[in-house]
Amino acid sequence: MKIRIKGDSIRFRLTQTEVKSLSDNGQIYDSTNFGTIKFNYGVVLKSTIEQLHIGFDNNSIILEMPEAIGKAWYSNDIITYDHTMKTAAGNDLYLLLEKDFTCLDNTIEDQSDNYPNPKLS
Repeated sequence: MKIRIKGDSIRFRLTQTEVKSLSDNGQIYDSTNFGTIKFNYGVVLKSTIEQLHIGFDNNSIILEMPEAIGKAWYSNDIITYDHTMKTAAGNDLYLLLEKDFTCLDNTIEDQSDNYPNPKLS
């Protein structure tokens, strides 16, 4: 799982295995250890929401996805889900959740579990 944060936008990219795990188990998590602090992030399916929602608490970013959509995501061709939510402070926060494609250019990153890039066919 990759996270890209820029300004008031957060983008999560998931590999095939991660999308399958999310669809089957309802949650996926990962973390980055900064020594004395561990940064946690994840995606969870939630039956009580209708749009993507995100929260930041206790050094963790958790993106919530509507359960019915998330359960079907692995078996459909939908690539991206997005939503702009209002925060408690009143600003717009753009959320993007997508399947991770292989890159078009050379990279040292392991892409063996990424989705085939349609631009390469």
